[in-house]
Amino acid sequence: MHVLITGAAGFVGRALAQRLQQAPAVGGRAVTRLSLLDLALTAPEPVRADPAPEVQAWPCDLADPAAQQALAARLAAAPVDVVFHLASIPGGLAEQQVALARRVNIDATAVLLEAAQAQVQAGGPVPVFVFASSIAVFGALPAAVDDHTPLQPVLSYGMHKVVGELLVADFTRRGAVCGRSLRLPGVLARPPAPTGQLSAFLSDLPRELAAGRPCVCPTSPQARTWASSLPCVLAQLLHAASTPAAAWPAGRALTPPTLHFSLGEMVDAVAQVHGVPAQALVRWAPDARTEALFGRFPPLRTPAAEAAGFVHDGDLPTLLRRALAPA
Repeated sequence: MHVLITGAAGFVGRALAQRLQQAPAVGGRAVTRLSLLDLALTAPEPVRADPAPEVQAWPCDLADPAAQQALAARLAAAPVDVVFHLASIPGGLAEQQVALARRVNIDATAVLLEAAQAQVQAGGPVPVFVFASSIAVFGALPAAVDDHTPLQPVLSYGMHKVVGELLVADFTRRGAVCGRSLRLPGVLARPPAPTGQLSAFLSDLPRELAAGRPCVCPTSPQARTWASSLPCVLAQLLHAASTPAAAWPAGRALTPPTLHFSLGEMVDAVAQVHGVPAQALVRWAPDARTEALFGRFPPLRTPAAEAAGFVHDGDLPTLLRRALAPA
């Protein structure tokens, strides 16, 4: 099996690449070739596995016509079986750099889908295409969210993800890919880095408190959010690639189960798991816009994803243990 990961230098992409090197299989099929794509990418360090997949790191910009031609040539020489499309420009940065975000979030998605279509037209396999969508597609949230909640994004990033979902569904209908869009929640805990993500504080808060360092939270303790640990999200992405096509609805998109909790509950759980005076270390400094975007998440019901075998972390202490475990 040949697996391609875009956004392979990012937080989730790097971890997924490492997982597939350590345990090179998807749905019981061996991964023999792993192609890693990102704008800036260095060759990964070898990871012990028997047998180990062949790993190729390919720094490229899929909006560049030369890169598009190179992609077509690569797939002609080694057709891809599974694509994990994780590359994106996140929320805050997408608001600031509109043209760049459109190129990465929309144009690159179309390029990948068209490359898959060309592969099929040349007689190659129909690849499974796992698109990392986002809960940002919901935008303005009702009193509860379920499988029938309308998509009403309030940020360009969320709109881009809606467009991506529609593209994946359309190319699936045309037989170019077997698409699966997974609406991921916040993923904990991201390392400190200037990624442009407005939700970065959700990772900063448990990481800093667990280390015994004071932290300012830009919401009230009553603010409620959805989040999953990185190991949970990796398991969900791999499960998305291996579930039967019939498990996916006509729109080819599912919202996986995730935990729903308040930031105050998160602080209490950090104190419980790590034995630190977290409540004394946090200073609450609510910002109205931040709380509106990330602190008013209602209960979430995900029966379709649960029927397809997706699971969440289980409870908040488990999420924090997984999220803050050494890499």
